[in-house]
Amino acid sequence: MKKRRVQYANAAASDRSASRKESLLTSALRWLGIDTSRAQYAYGRDPRFGFISESRVADTWTRTTCGYCSVGCGMLVGTKDGHPVAARGNPDHPVNRGKLCPKGLSEHLMVESPGRATTPLYRRGGRGTQLEPISWDEALDLMTSRIGSIQQRFGNNALGVISTGQLLTEEFYTLGKLVQLGFGTRNYDGNTTLCMASAVSGYKLSFGSDGPPGAYADLETADVVLLIGANIADNHPILCNRLRKRPGQVLIVADPRVTKTAMMADLHLPVKPRSDIALLNGIAHILLRDGLIDRAYIDAHAEGFEAFVEFAADFTPEAVSATTGLSTETLEHVAHLYGRASSAFIGWTMGVNHSTQGAVTVAAINNLAILTGNIGRTGGAPFSITGQCNAMGSRESSFTSALPGYRRFENAQDRRDLAGIWNVSEDSLPTARGLAYPDIIEAAVKGQIKALWIIATNPVVSFPNLKLLEQAFESTEFVVVQDGFYPTPTMDYADLVLPAAIWGEKEGTYTNSERRISKVNAFAVPPGEARRDFDIFLALAERLGAKGSLFLGWSSTHDAWLEWQRVSAGRLCDYSSFTWQQIEEQGGAQWGGDRLYRDGIFPRENGRALLHRVPCLPFVEQPDHEFDLILNTGRTVEHWHTRTKTGAVAMLDAMQPNAWLEMNPADAERLSLSQHDRVTVCSRRSSVRNVELRITGIVAPGQVFMPFHFAEQNSNLVTLGAFDPISREPNYKQCAVRVERTR
Repeated sequence: MKKRRVQYANAAASDRSASRKESLLTSALRWLGIDTSRAQYAYGRDPRFGFISESRVADTWTRTTCGYCSVGCGMLVGTKDGHPVAARGNPDHPVNRGKLCPKGLSEHLMVESPGRATTPLYRRGGRGTQLEPISWDEALDLMTSRIGSIQQRFGNNALGVISTGQLLTEEFYTLGKLVQLGFGTRNYDGNTTLCMASAVSGYKLSFGSDGPPGAYADLETADVVLLIGANIADNHPILCNRLRKRPGQVLIVADPRVTKTAMMADLHLPVKPRSDIALLNGIAHILLRDGLIDRAYIDAHAEGFEAFVEFAADFTPEAVSATTGLSTETLEHVAHLYGRASSAFIGWTMGVNHSTQGAVTVAAINNLAILTGNIGRTGGAPFSITGQCNAMGSRESSFTSALPGYRRFENAQDRRDLAGIWNVSEDSLPTARGLAYPDIIEAAVKGQIKALWIIATNPVVSFPNLKLLEQAFESTEFVVVQDGFYPTPTMDYADLVLPAAIWGEKEGTYTNSERRISKVNAFAVPPGEARRDFDIFLALAERLGAKGSLFLGWSSTHDAWLEWQRVSAGRLCDYSSFTWQQIEEQGGAQWGGDRLYRDGIFPRENGRALLHRVPCLPFVEQPDHEFDLILNTGRTVEHWHTRTKTGAVAMLDAMQPNAWLEMNPADAERLSLSQHDRVTVCSRRSSVRNVELRITGIVAPGQVFMPFHFAEQNSNLVTLGAFDPISREPNYKQCAVRVERTR
């Protein structure tokens, strides 16, 4: 009821007709129990829900792109007297066609929300003392001098930099050059490793390069859509509008939990946790057995077929049924649906990636597409649905796991080409990637990393092993946190805080899951003394004496864009033919066209895709008599990652203010627990106390589910510190826990 009231009030407040808006708003406010005679509510912001009444009538509308998930929705933000007052979907944008999710509809409220970072802060008295305001000049001088001192004593790689998936592509490109060539450290990675590294690695294993082959349009035209570990109804809700456009389309959802997406499906596959590899190999077995493969495509465009046939022979329906919990009849039915489809789409998100076998699970997904020729075909693709708004831009340009433009560190020609564009010595470019995110943290614990620079991410909530992270912070000499909000939990460990502009306050581009480059525009100015990340990077480069050599003549993100176009030209991720104006006018542009690999030629040495033999291994920590339940974690539609942004929007916070734990009725009865009890979730590492219990058939017996957004009830206290050996992505799911009533 409370949610319905909030929705009603906001619908009333955003009505375009001023007179009708006033009447609807008055009714809505009275329904909410608000005294409409009070000016602060009739003409201002309601502190409980964050909407604005009178000032909803905007005098200017700005086209931009949503800064939350990777769907990349086009939106219009209305401002009045320079202040953001309303948001709506851009009806002309091809991604969302005028629709927005709750986060997008309320995103403008975040810009002027309480808790923005407005001035540089420094612990002048050392750790254990309060952060105190300082000037920008002092902050930047301190940062370069202290990091310089550390690097002089311990080497350049004693600096570790952890970035985000939410900067502009132009900022990622600038930051990569600054870190690798200005500060001279190889130890630079992004929090995208915590969500998308396995997809990147899996694509490279199969096809030789990162880059989702398909497009959102495939969701509309496919005969069969198979979603694995992808609850798009909660996590990418606008994509749900793409489903069921084709008459007779079949939607299959494989997920241990009965998610909102599973409820939409024609067929839900409630697989046992971490049995998706068995399912994929089992489908491949049936496709091979029953001749439902495209042998001509395989012969022309793939390698490893004979070895794969021999490998898949062991994944009989009976064996796979025992592993997955699905009946043999269901397995046969699913394989036949997929194999007989003229076009079949497989999409996945964190349910696949968050695993110690995430990268090879992606390769197993790609196997099915290779076997049936569902690559480069309308409606057919193995499609990674990315997490953050610009994780793709980061993957392409940021100089973390690859050289910019999908170049390889170890490839001498790639280094030579890049050095020529930049007019730097080839020897100045690293020949191997530095440490990945989790390895940077472990190196800090070991004393190898002495300084950390953390940009637009909140690892105290998001990192999977909080105790290890705390040790890392305590072991370093200097920690810089650059963020648009203050305070965040991570700032408790910061020696220096740099206040940054956020979405809505800067101009550039994002690239979404379907490789669509979209324009991001500013409609507000940063609060207080906060600066745009790009400007912070250039100011640091100047203090390092590197601005002239790395960023000569640069003054805006458009300068970075123009150079990035040169760097990407001729590469798979080629941005060179698009201008900012074109991108804005046509609602984005897809590099590589609507689909990759239409010609069946892949960026591997022999031009062929590779079929991988992927073993199905048990997940790392199995339940036992002491920890008898399997914990799964995930997101909810109201919130985003660690709630740094959505927690600042009163409307979203009111919708879902606290974490909860879902448990099957059979387990609740066995443990003598009741609906809404306060429970403690315990693992071998730690515990999370005082969580609300929700008893529901959404989760199967023996399993529990908890959202990971909440710092106050942080699920990552109990999750494993285990990582994929290829991608270095964490295994956030499948750990053994017990649940008991909080005492």
